[in-house]
Amino acid sequence: MIYFCCDERRRNAVKDQTHLNGIDFLVVIDNTSDAYADRQRKLLVHFIHDLKPGALKIDNVRIEGGERIRNIKVTGVTIGGIGSPPPGSPPTSPPGSQANVLLVEVEEAGDFSTYTLRLVQGAEHADPPDGFDPILSAVDFSFKAGCASDFDCKPASVCPIEPATQPEINYLAKDYASFRQLMLDRMAALMPQWKERDPADLGITLVELLAYVGDYLSYQQDAVATESYLNTARRRASVRRHARLVDYFMHDGSNARVWVQVLAADGVSGVELKRKFPNDPKDPENDIKGRPTQILTRVADGASLITNNSPDYDKAMAARPEVFELVHGITLYQEHNEIKFYSWDDGRCCLPKGATRATLRGHLSNLKSGDILILAEVLGPITGQPEDADPTHRHAVRLTKVTLSHDPLHRSLSPPEQSPPVGSPPQFIGPPVTEITWHSADALPFPLCISSRAGTTDFQDVSVAWGNIVLADHGLTVDDEPEDKTRNPYTVTSSLAPDYVPRPNPALSLPVPTEAQTCGAAGNGSHCVVQRRQPLSARFRPRLARAPITQAAPYDVKNPPASASATIVQPVRDLQPAIALKSFAPSPAKTFTDLTLVAIWAPKRDLLNSHTEDKHFVVEVEADGTAYLRFGDGRFGARPEAEERFLARYRIGNGARGNVGAESLAHLVSSDPAITDQVVTGVRNPLPAEGGLEPESIEQARLNAPSAFRTQERAVTPDDYAAAAVRCDLGVQRAAATFRWTGSWRTVFLTADRLGGVKADDQFTRDMRACLERFRMAGHDLEVESPSFVSLILEMLVCVKPNYFTSDVKAAVLDVFSNRVLPDGRLGVFHPDNFTFGQPAFSSQIYAAAQSVAGVDSVEITKFQRQNLSNGTTPIPNKLEMGRLEIARLDNDPDFPEHGVINLTMRGGR
Repeated sequence: MIYFCCDERRRNAVKDQTHLNGIDFLVVIDNTSDAYADRQRKLLVHFIHDLKPGALKIDNVRIEGGERIRNIKVTGVTIGGIGSPPPGSPPTSPPGSQANVLLVEVEEAGDFSTYTLRLVQGAEHADPPDGFDPILSAVDFSFKAGCASDFDCKPASVCPIEPATQPEINYLAKDYASFRQLMLDRMAALMPQWKERDPADLGITLVELLAYVGDYLSYQQDAVATESYLNTARRRASVRRHARLVDYFMHDGSNARVWVQVLAADGVSGVELKRKFPNDPKDPENDIKGRPTQILTRVADGASLITNNSPDYDKAMAARPEVFELVHGITLYQEHNEIKFYSWDDGRCCLPKGATRATLRGHLSNLKSGDILILAEVLGPITGQPEDADPTHRHAVRLTKVTLSHDPLHRSLSPPEQSPPVGSPPQFIGPPVTEITWHSADALPFPLCISSRAGTTDFQDVSVAWGNIVLADHGLTVDDEPEDKTRNPYTVTSSLAPDYVPRPNPALSLPVPTEAQTCGAAGNGSHCVVQRRQPLSARFRPRLARAPITQAAPYDVKNPPASASATIVQPVRDLQPAIALKSFAPSPAKTFTDLTLVAIWAPKRDLLNSHTEDKHFVVEVEADGTAYLRFGDGRFGARPEAEERFLARYRIGNGARGNVGAESLAHLVSSDPAITDQVVTGVRNPLPAEGGLEPESIEQARLNAPSAFRTQERAVTPDDYAAAAVRCDLGVQRAAATFRWTGSWRTVFLTADRLGGVKADDQFTRDMRACLERFRMAGHDLEVESPSFVSLILEMLVCVKPNYFTSDVKAAVLDVFSNRVLPDGRLGVFHPDNFTFGQPAFSSQIYAAAQSVAGVDSVEITKFQRQNLSNGTTPIPNKLEMGRLEIARLDNDPDFPEHGVINLTMRGGR
């Protein structure tokens, strides 16, 4: 037999007829109870049909093969003289005669090689005897088949692959000229009669064409090798991927954010300016499909209010202004355009540096917590002229508390609409005022003058508060989906090139293992080299038509940042490309509405955490600003189906170009018919736009990425949690962490020492937990708590120099030992920022601070201890030790004496 076949059908064909017989199988008798010389000398040859008496003799049986023992002689043959062995072991005495069995006795046992028992006509004729099938007249066997073995007894038969003849190739050929000469040399060896070298010859043309393709592929191979290393890569996407391997995020810049004041017309109260005007208010996806409200930088001959998709809008956009869009909506009130401060009848007033509260004139019932106000100087404090106002004295604050009140000094009879019930005594109320408080992170960075005097002239309302403030960010929305859905879908211009997934290329395929490759039962070791090939999915990496794509941090309207300063700043790690994709199934539909929406795809920074069915993609921006989209491979992120069509909705506008100056924005673009010039009289940005950041350069990434892995990005020990809490940039000067077993798992109790001694409120706790989530180890729960403050009591005997007033010196000493910021910018001795966890309070520091006060002659500490201890006479310690999570506190606040007390005994002075 010259073939190896998976389906052996010849035996069944011989069995189904009667004129031919053939060998079915062969058994070597190897009984361990027999003498060693008699073992493996008897062969039982089973035939498909019964043998006729005398059909086979000694001369008709030949044993061939062998390595060490060859030419084995057959000494006897017997038909039906012995039965087949039962399973397990061949018998020494068969149960009875079987006509289809031939007992063959040999002179000696063979070696471990493969032998062939062949039926022949005679010693000189190798053809099979008459009546025997030529294919089934021989069988391969081994004398040692019954020997113990750790392997499968059936040999593995594999069709060998014929090695291809390898031509002599010059592997140093890398360019057009060398490839051309290489092919001409090969053609000279294959076709020596072909000697044509005319450039117009078809053969030369084909050779030069292939040389060009080879040169191009060679360049591509070199480029791939170049992009394989961080130090040699030239494409931004390659550097970005290399940096990501060491947990370094190469950012693509960010867009700018700006506070915009919308000026409401007279009488406007409660009119809503929406972030987007929906195409269909009943559509649940109207926020996705809506046309955004835009704000443009100043253009010549442009109206303050412009309708979207109008000739005025096209004219304005032709001037190439910078486009900003609202981040959230706002409700407009005319009374919030300009709000004046109330100084309680005092003159020459100012809000000090670090102020977090003020009083406004009038009852501003529509002002609420979370609103943004811009405190601004509008008159020169010396001249009272608007031109002399300092434009840098403008500051945005987010309100945390609004309280309506009255000034009880200037009481007057309440107006009729506020009159008490009949029979009640008349009520007198003072001028209405509004008390406001803003977040500590928005504390005034400079003193803000409220009123001033120049000579004999008083200037009131030097500074005011501006309301109707809304957040906008840089970027223009581009939507591929048309508003008119009756248009032919193939006339819709997609921003992706190509906008559909190509079909798989049949020329590019991979072998796929199948069950058809295995012969017989699974795992039997026999294989046919018959491979099915599956075409590879086409590579789909479309390019975005317009650039630069906007990179912005998500903004949660329902849970905005606690402060205005945190709102305007976008953390680099939170930046995401502003784009969404819609994919449609392939269809011969002729109208847009007939296309079947498959899915909406969302952008991600990478696909490492994406699952098989996640509709995610990555935006990779090159050095020229062109953006390419990379989809998943079916394992990390879903793979788009062939011929699936895409439309995009994205924003363009990014980088430092969006950092426009103050008073640059002047035009509001809206499609809302409720927004007219009778509602909005203008828009402006009192403060410059901030946060526009250019994409990180390749050189910066090469410099910073190799050291990124040295930065601890996970918290394992308590010190790791403490260090990560300080890195969160939430106003924590120091933190301490403690591991405790809470019954089911380990809990990390993080104690934060915040700047200013502020307690860990709910907002701080949420922000800290969100920040530490990327550091937290799996299986660790996290709790944030405030430190344990230790109140102190300090008593001192102070001797005053004769030329100083005792009361002045006492006031100065109390200021020095206060918990406040002193007028010259110094911190009081017991300011919360001067103490942290476990830091002792030294008596030497107290002596030094007291002696530094002008007018102090000498100081003696008479009591220095923890509060609420026994008053027994104890020596004054050099220092008060604090526990690991304890912080010393001495506020000397008469309203809260339990927070520490200072008692001074003054002697001397005037």
